[in-house]
Amino acid sequence: MTETEVRTTARPNVGTAVPRREDPQLLAGKGNWTGNIAPPGTVHVAVLRSPFARARIASIDVTEAAGMPGVVAVYTGADLADEWAGIPCAWPVTEDIRIPEHLPVAVDHVRFAGEAVAVVAAADAAAAQDALEHIDVDYEPADPALDVEESLAGGPHVHEEFGTNESYTWELATGEVDAAFAEADVHVAERYVQQRLQPTPMEQRAIVAVPEPTGSGFTLYSSTQIPHILRSVLAGVCSVPEQDLRVVAPDVGGGFGGKLNVYPEECIGIVLARRLSRPVKWVAGRTEDGQTMTHGRGQVQYVELAARNDGTLLGMRVRILADMGAYLQLLTPGIPLLSAFIFPGVYSFGAFSIECKGVFTNKTPTDSYRGAGRTEGIYGVERAMDALARRLGMDPAEVRRRNYHPPFDNGAATPAGLEMDSGNYPLALDKVLDLAGYDRLRAEQRRRREAGERVQLGIGLCSYTENGGLSPSKMTAALRLGAPGWEMASVRMLSTGAVQVVTGTSPHGQGHETTWAQIVADRLGVPMDSVQVVHSDTRAAPYGLDTYGSRSAAVGGTAVYLACEKVVTKARTLAAHMLEASEQDLEFTDGAFSVAGVSGGSSVTIQEVAGAAYLAADLPEGMEPGLSEEQFFDPPNFTYPFGTHICVVDVDTETGRVTIPEYYALDDCGTVINPAIVDGQMHGGIAQGIGQALYEDAVYDDDGNLTSASMADYLVPGAPDLPDFTLDHTVTPSPTNALGAKGAGESGSIASTPAVVNAVIDALQPLGVNHVDMPVTPFRVWEAITSAQRSSR
Repeated sequence: MTETEVRTTARPNVGTAVPRREDPQLLAGKGNWTGNIAPPGTVHVAVLRSPFARARIASIDVTEAAGMPGVVAVYTGADLADEWAGIPCAWPVTEDIRIPEHLPVAVDHVRFAGEAVAVVAAADAAAAQDALEHIDVDYEPADPALDVEESLAGGPHVHEEFGTNESYTWELATGEVDAAFAEADVHVAERYVQQRLQPTPMEQRAIVAVPEPTGSGFTLYSSTQIPHILRSVLAGVCSVPEQDLRVVAPDVGGGFGGKLNVYPEECIGIVLARRLSRPVKWVAGRTEDGQTMTHGRGQVQYVELAARNDGTLLGMRVRILADMGAYLQLLTPGIPLLSAFIFPGVYSFGAFSIECKGVFTNKTPTDSYRGAGRTEGIYGVERAMDALARRLGMDPAEVRRRNYHPPFDNGAATPAGLEMDSGNYPLALDKVLDLAGYDRLRAEQRRRREAGERVQLGIGLCSYTENGGLSPSKMTAALRLGAPGWEMASVRMLSTGAVQVVTGTSPHGQGHETTWAQIVADRLGVPMDSVQVVHSDTRAAPYGLDTYGSRSAAVGGTAVYLACEKVVTKARTLAAHMLEASEQDLEFTDGAFSVAGVSGGSSVTIQEVAGAAYLAADLPEGMEPGLSEEQFFDPPNFTYPFGTHICVVDVDTETGRVTIPEYYALDDCGTVINPAIVDGQMHGGIAQGIGQALYEDAVYDDDGNLTSASMADYLVPGAPDLPDFTLDHTVTPSPTNALGAKGAGESGSIASTPAVVNAVIDALQPLGVNHVDMPVTPFRVWEAITSAQRSSR
């Protein structure tokens, strides 16, 4: 079957909202979580963490803690220094980047509140936690560097050996930027702050490290998104041969990018299991997780647009100050580059420049968070487009329409120098305007404004795209990312005709067991119930690059499909032999081979072919037994999902309270494998984007303590805070893969944040308010209204 046939042939499973096969076990409370795993002889670990954001460790005395009941061992960073190397950064974005050593347990200095300084292993978790109180640490505190702009300007140095808090400067320029601004009729200059966010998955981080009963190997169970990458990195950090290290991600209760990393506790687990020759278990407390799981976002953006009076964009100039936190985790310095490349959004113009500076602060390291980098970039451009519309007195929808790339099916260059795959932005805008009843909304807004009502209506738009499917190995190498972008799958037909699929992706809520089975069932013509999907275990699936960046369907799903193609190709040869026919004369329909054009002739099912391949009693000359194939797929480009969202808000101008009565989303993720799963991803993403816009904020006090670490202090939206989402889709297949699929996991979080904030500013525009920092809390709205009123007197 050709790529064109894949995209146009009606099939019984792909494109259907098949119920998720993962759900019954989870709904029945039978999930297999890392925190439930406790092999015989397990010791429990607790970690002593620095209460200071910046300090020298003068001394540590563990004598009293070591003698506590149930305590097996107590270790300081100095005790373990010879057991490991530093945790590496996989994305050194420039040749001269400053990368500090990041040991799993601090030895001489601590650089953020929450950094590990000692560990206790005990017979149970309570005894380990109690012993922490009896470790005596003499700290010499110093003033921390907390604000990214002040840190860059010369605040206290997070890493004194560097003599600066600048980690790197990365620049990109295309076209004649200065000339574009000189030619422009209108300049727009904006400053936006992307506050830090705590990922806050439902399941906290947890690990269980189990030494093999014989030999020198280990099995690590971890609540991680990246078992394969974790295996490779831990092998290097802890000096364990990679073949002796098995990593298993059991059921994982959400990740959102916060579990896309290698953490000190995973290193601690391996090293202590090696030292003690016993299983080692650590489960984070909720506050501990908020304090130590990497944070998302953390940018200050300066955005300038140059345009003509008719709204035509001529150029864009951007400067980003990105908060790295205290250390560079796997992808920390690269996240702002993802912002940089997507900053032009869905618009076509001739000149673009951007400067990114990574800045160290005495805070928890930042890294991926749902929509990593793309959310920040789209937020900047979409807020600025609304600012341009206000300056020109134009409708925000019209100013966007005038600057879209024309529809394209096979590539369009962006101002940042990337090549998008396919898109039809005007169609997405038209459909969502119709879906929302845009004229109706504007009429109601005019009525309320003319009546001077207390609750004003705001309408916010966001047109977005994202470079998803982080994958092409040549491109990741060119960007200095120390990881390839391929994915691997194998498809095995067993002797009974059942199918076993082994995938290198590692789902944690995305529904791969369902969607991969849909792909296989359709291509092989077998029942979905006969398809088993194996994943998230590096012994069962030794090759893989895991799940993040909206890559799974476009890269991992395509690998599954192409492996099925290889199975069908081999099966065709054997079927021709069994039917005594030419391969060219066979057709494959509904799981059976038959001679084309011969009504009522002989046929053979693919299950029968699999049985014959297994018995191997009568195979064509030179054919190997079995019907099993594998596929490594490395796509030629990213995929670019796109769409337009419209948020409708009610703003109480006396209290500042913002509510969202209506929300509309038109998204295009290429070929839709399972509409229910795609809609679920959109629902979750939109909710998280609303969380950033209105509720969430990782707050530090002046001493560098995270005051929002617990769920009592970190506000996430609940169901009562969210409207019903009205969703629709267009389908513009990607030419980069055989499925035509693009990502869907991050689109909602990318589009919703600017749509919500634009809606709030739209409601407040008659009151003279043009900006409110996120989260747009009632107090901040009230403060902005009050300030505008004072200024107008």
